Amino acid sequence: MGQAQTDHDPTQSLNVSNVLSVDAMGGDEGPAIVVAGLSKFLGKSPNARVILHGPEKTLKPLLEKHKISGRVTVHDASDVVKMTDKPSQVLRSGKKTSMWSAIEAVRDRKASVCVSCGNTGALMAMSMVRLRKAEGVNRPAIACLWPSRNPAGFNVMLDAGADIRADQDDLLNYALMGASYARNGLGLTRPRVGLLNVGTEEHKGRAELKVAHELIGNAAESGDFDYIGFVEGGDLPSDRVDVIVTDGFTGNVALKTGEGTANLISEFMRDALMKTPLSIVAAILARGSLRRLRKRIDPRRVNGGVFLGLTQTVVKSHGGADATGVGAALYLAYQLAQSGFSDKLAARVASSASLTQDDATEAAPEPPGAETG
Repeated sequence: MGQAQTDHDPTQSLNVSNVLSVDAMGGDEGPAIVVAGLSKFLGKSPNARVILHGPEKTLKPLLEKHKISGRVTVHDASDVVKMTDKPSQVLRSGKKTSMWSAIEAVRDRKASVCVSCGNTGALMAMSMVRLRKAEGVNRPAIACLWPSRNPAGFNVMLDAGADIRADQDDLLNYALMGASYARNGLGLTRPRVGLLNVGTEEHKGRAELKVAHELIGNAAESGDFDYIGFVEGGDLPSDRVDVIVTDGFTGNVALKTGEGTANLISEFMRDALMKTPLSIVAAILARGSLRRLRKRIDPRRVNGGVFLGLTQTVVKSHGGADATGVGAALYLAYQLAQSGFSDKLAARVASSASLTQDDATEAAPEPPGAETG
């Protein structure tokens, strides 16, 4: 691969679950923000180590500035995947990029999770080729955390845009994977799963949603989750569900709409509080409550979409994330690594899919001319 390492490798002889592989390039703000986020993450995670991928001459001074060189190994990678690059183009000519290098470190079991702020389509395509899909998974999904009224503060929604299509079998896999993520990422013993639809009545929705409704309900016991049935858009931030299952087109539109609405409300609130001298005084008096509200709905705290359905774990950080957002994505990746998430997810999907297939086989009618015992 033509990669060079620093003389001292702090990741050698370490438990792989403590090592993250990070793509330093590809984010909107460049590697300086990624390294600043690394510094925040490492300051809170004393046992963690990082393999950082990108141009060594650029990265080493940044690491020295933040005084984290002793816990980070640099893998020199000269090229960068641009946000405008097409996935097919990257697959053909991207072997020297920092993104490819970051994925390879996970594939070679040198690190447990890959984290990147780069091009989502390229990252997914590259991950599918190099890490492969888990047994029983047709289409991987991106799971995101949605601020909610639940005690954990978040709900899980998937797919958030990995693939705009999803048939009933894909939606079943999303339910299984989302439940596993909620157990390992949010600490929920038995997550509640809902299927996003235009209404909660069983006669509503497309044909594949009605079939998925039955499949998910039948798999709930073996999948160790509670299926609450159809949910609507208003349930995304509610406390009646923990995992919301949908196709990538609907999920991505919902996600972008939610982010835009949150930003709009924040701007309206700021304008209203600054409008008159009296409102400014009220804002000063309420600054503690406003600070708590801002922290609770801060999208940086939930930065990091997890690619589910691969043999190993990949976390996609928002391209425009600041240091706090990058740090949050790294902490999420580290938490999943510590739980052995990728192995648990693969085992759950494989076993539950097998049971579901057995149920379908038993329910199938005898072929014409078949003899009965």
